[in-house]
Amino acid sequence: FSELGWTVVGCGRSLEHVQALRAAYTAPHRFDVVDVVDHEAVAAWAQSVLASHGTPDLLLNNAAVINAPRPLWEVEPAEFAQLTDINLRGVFHIIRGFVPAMCRRESGVIVNLSSGWGRSTSPDVAPYCATKWGIEGLTQSLAQELPTGMAAVALNPGVIDTDMLRRCFGDGAEQYPDAERWSRD
Repeated sequence: FSELGWTVVGCGRSLEHVQALRAAYTAPHRFDVVDVVDHEAVAAWAQSVLASHGTPDLLLNNAAVINAPRPLWEVEPAEFAQLTDINLRGVFHIIRGFVPAMCRRESGVIVNLSSGWGRSTSPDVAPYCATKWGIEGLTQSLAQELPTGMAAVALNPGVIDTDMLRRCFGDGAEQYPDAERWSRD
């Protein structure tokens, strides 16, 4: 996006990763440490971003984690809660923080990252599938609620070699494009 002239504003939980983004993409870009699970932190961050950068044209919800592959009945309750907190509630918090301003302006696109597992299933990743099916439904409903001139889409980006994919596929993840190659394609 930055190579195409867009100003990119984002957040992440890891100070190390946020600092790397800040070093690679200086002003007018902005990156902050924010945990999307914390609704108060997201609300404060959204207000700060709206004040400094204005209403976004594109809101991209990408935060997600996956469970360690295992049958559903073996998934620990805390792990299941973490997935639903980040993958669903985090998206909800970001939407609450930014979409009202977008609705007042009556323009903008909200993209919520889904997955092939939000439209199908596989064994040993039921919690992840459930959250991505949730993203599909949440996004479809949101799209119906938005004013004319706006859109909300659930995007299945395909299979990308990421740390998350390696958690499920191991070394088999190497056969898929990494994020940089995927973005170029």
